[in-house]
Amino acid sequence: MPHPLLANLTAAQREAVTHVDGPLLIIAGPGSGKTRVVTHRVAYLLQEGVPASQVLAMTFTNKAADEMKARLETLAPGKRVWASTFHKFCARLLRMNARMLGLDENYTIYDTDDSLRVIRRLLKEHGEDSGYTSPEQVARQISNAKNRMEGPHHYRPRYGDATAAVVQRLYPKYQEALLAANAADFDDLLLHVANMLHKNEDLRAQLDARYRYILVDEYQDTNLAQYLIVRALSNDYPNLAVTGDPDQSIYGWRGANLKNILEFEKDYPDVKVVRLEQNYRSTQRICRVADALIANNFRRKKKTLFTENAAGAPPRLVRYCDQRDEADTIAGEIAAQIHAGRRRPRDFAVFYRINALSRTMENGLRMMGVPYQVVSGVEFWKRKEIKDTLAYVQLVNNDKDDNALLRVINTPPRGIGAKTVERIAAHARRERKTLLAACREAGMIQGLSNRAAVSVAKFVSLFDKLREHAAGPVKPLLRRIVEASGLRAALTKDESPEGQDRLANVEELITSAGEFDAQHPEDGGLEAFLEETALVNDVDDWEEETDKVTLMTLHAAKGLEFPCVYIIAIEQGIFPVQRSQDRDEDIEEERRLLFVGITRAEEELTLCHARLRDFRGSRRVAVASPFLLELPREEMERIGMGETPGDGYAIDYEADFTEPPPGPPGQSPTRQRDRDGNPTRRRGTAAFPLTVKTAAELLSEKGGPSADPPELTTFTVGGRVKHPEYGVGEVLALTGIGPKRLARVRFDGGVEKKFILSHSALRPV
Repeated sequence: MPHPLLANLTAAQREAVTHVDGPLLIIAGPGSGKTRVVTHRVAYLLQEGVPASQVLAMTFTNKAADEMKARLETLAPGKRVWASTFHKFCARLLRMNARMLGLDENYTIYDTDDSLRVIRRLLKEHGEDSGYTSPEQVARQISNAKNRMEGPHHYRPRYGDATAAVVQRLYPKYQEALLAANAADFDDLLLHVANMLHKNEDLRAQLDARYRYILVDEYQDTNLAQYLIVRALSNDYPNLAVTGDPDQSIYGWRGANLKNILEFEKDYPDVKVVRLEQNYRSTQRICRVADALIANNFRRKKKTLFTENAAGAPPRLVRYCDQRDEADTIAGEIAAQIHAGRRRPRDFAVFYRINALSRTMENGLRMMGVPYQVVSGVEFWKRKEIKDTLAYVQLVNNDKDDNALLRVINTPPRGIGAKTVERIAAHARRERKTLLAACREAGMIQGLSNRAAVSVAKFVSLFDKLREHAAGPVKPLLRRIVEASGLRAALTKDESPEGQDRLANVEELITSAGEFDAQHPEDGGLEAFLEETALVNDVDDWEEETDKVTLMTLHAAKGLEFPCVYIIAIEQGIFPVQRSQDRDEDIEEERRLLFVGITRAEEELTLCHARLRDFRGSRRVAVASPFLLELPREEMERIGMGETPGDGYAIDYEADFTEPPPGPPGQSPTRQRDRDGNPTRRRGTAAFPLTVKTAAELLSEKGGPSADPPELTTFTVGGRVKHPEYGVGEVLALTGIGPKRLARVRFDGGVEKKFILSHSALRPV
């Protein structure tokens, strides 16, 4: 009699599920039942006698971890396997061993905004806020360094990079400030644990022996620190099973290393490899379109998507006049299907490359009366009133957290001005004390008025009273904070709709604390609550059962599926983004991102681009993305909208796109091979624009002013130029002729960019 867990599994799925000892690599295409295989494999291990305490399952989003736990509870009731995100696992491991790194167990996890506040303060204190760099640029380079496992004393700036020189000086001070505040940022959670396992062999061996069976989902998204952690925990007992798909690796910009999955067989030569290629989600036509697109990438593990689903409607490629035409038409199509009873609002999703593109889509749906939700899970936690309330909680939990104190000491206003705070901070630096300790000595601080000292003393008294209630459930403490601090009174005074929304948000935070208390009766408390709020993912606020159209970025869409998908603004400079043009690896990641978007669609897929688009403050001619040329024409329905109001026409590829350069059939028009078969670099993709009309003609048709660029001969090497987004800079090089003339510019802030002069907003000064 077959094992009950193996019923209804394919041969490939059974092969992965029943593998017990030794390394396992599961190459899982989109919609191939990956989560089903992972959870069934865990349940199979448990039924084969492996103790639940020896199994560790890690993934990347809270949603995926929660889904894994729910399925495991059904398959193996009562067996508590540790399934969590990488960051949550590392946060807990770090709490248990914090002393090794000079931290206390109650350390604070700083999110991006918290880190930026520290960096802004340090830039000012050390005279680095000259305007040549920004806190965001410094934070980005520090984060990138940590993802490369470069600590503050190993960081080496790139020659000529002004921001990197500032980072080299500030990075050690930033880490010192975090340590003094008993805090760690997101990247530290991974960096600290990786270093801890590397330097402490006893701890590494102990954890390796405890977690003898490790499963890692979405392995293609692991960075160097995560790779080192997984390797350290599977050294003595290499029962490591990783699941992933190189074709869905889309987080290189935040440190993900595609080599981790591509070279897994080199790390574990005796690995068993299983390929899951059957797609259960999408129609045959959608699968064929996706497969044809991703075949243009070189850095991948070859596989072929196939499905036994119906052929389905042909995916549509639609060209619109402009972004308003795009949004209004899509909204109208969605509304028509809903009103006809053929679809529900929740059946639809609209994806875009960057958040800024959602605005016109929101307007279109509102005009049609279609309910929608914009998914950006971290936004709620970034609202000022939420950050203010949580800062009180952070300070109660960790009285060394200067960042939290600076946020709440005069929030709401209580007579403690900026000058008072500066004098307290100066006293704290002189005496090498935390800001809270300095506040306790307010009466002794030179230059502080009696009135200011009394206000500070009242704040300290408030903190001490709140600290008395730190133990126990979180919800009562939050209520006490909101009342005693004056936050509720301040928010209640604002009777505007925005003020009422802010008050409602704080109430929602209190409600979420109550839910947390109910879900964690034994392992709750302030530290765990703050850990959960700090490690929110992009899709955590997506309400799957809510009957609304979903608007989200393509990055956030990973792991989800919808009957009907629209992907808008598939245009050069937007998708792929401009910064990806110089490196083949970046172009391939952009192509993988489109592949991910396409494979979210179950039944209907519409890919969109426009002739004109308002983007970053100016109207421009929108050049269709070269990725659209890589789609199989015979599978697509090609439609042009808005040439004549109310009319549509079939796009003629031969007329609307220039032909790709010669090469083997199916090869990417942006990638070629040399005579030895190696890929060659092609800078940019300007050879494949729409060749319908000039910018001046198109703008004139829309009734707008002519957008003729300045004479290209006015640009000279060494000349000064100005850009509305990047500011003033110097032309380093000019290449090409006519409309394809390129300029390489280094801006005064240190940023270096390339522009097609005939299409850019660059102007000589």
